[in-house]
Amino acid sequence: MRRSMLFIPGNSPAMLLNADVHGADAIILDLEDAVSPSEKDAARVLVRNAVRALGYAGTEIIIRVNPVDTAFCREDMETVVPLRPSLVMPTKVADENTVLAFAKMLDELEAKHGVPAGSIGLIPLLETAEGIENAYRIAKASPRVKALFLGAEDLSADLRARRTKEGREIAYSRGRILHAARAAGVDAYDTPFTDVNDDEGMEADAALARDLGFTGKAAISPRHIEAINRAFSPSEKEIEYAREVLEAIEEGRRQGKGAVSLHGKMIDKPIVDRAKRVLEMAEALGVRA
Repeated sequence: MRRSMLFIPGNSPAMLLNADVHGADAIILDLEDAVSPSEKDAARVLVRNAVRALGYAGTEIIIRVNPVDTAFCREDMETVVPLRPSLVMPTKVADENTVLAFAKMLDELEAKHGVPAGSIGLIPLLETAEGIENAYRIAKASPRVKALFLGAEDLSADLRARRTKEGREIAYSRGRILHAARAAGVDAYDTPFTDVNDDEGMEADAALARDLGFTGKAAISPRHIEAINRAFSPSEKEIEYAREVLEAIEEGRRQGKGAVSLHGKMIDKPIVDRAKRVLEMAEALGVRA
């Protein structure tokens, strides 16, 4: 279950120390945008030591690395792979060639460091117009790709758009990434809401992402984690309705009915599939109606 992902700057000892106490399902240890060029080496050491010493039990580890065409990328990967994170996040991914380059590096470095082959996945960060247009090819480029992630700040700059809280400027990109991810059979994660003090806006943005079909959402502030987890968790009302749907279907089968209705509405396969997903999520979260 990965509803929320919290970005943690790789050059902040205090934030690394407390990275797993905020309730996020995953933490993204950041070696890229949060770290200035002069601090890249120090951040790499800090992240390595933090993962080895703290372990972050119960929280999935994702590590964001520098773009493949920079001098920092290879050193990032040499440090990251022995830590065995669940996912590596390549940045500025514009097409499938970047994914293939990272997949090749992972093949080599897993073998070099005795890490089980194929155990580290990729979650490409799409933050350019080219990357958005190539989203499906990126998602299908390698079995290592487990999800696509939307980076709206750099994307809006690339689009020459004004970044707004309402997100009208990224509506197409959200849809494009989501369709590509679902068509490829991988997850899709929404961009962070960047106004730390706007709780109402955060809740609305998270609710929109869930309604659109995203698997979860990233955050740059621990303050947003609770709202994201709540938005991407089934409510008691949703769980109860899902149970009613499956009970109605089962009762219809016992009675030999070809069609079943609930509360005056016909129950078809999409409704049943949705109900099953809700109950699977509830079970994973230990939620009871």
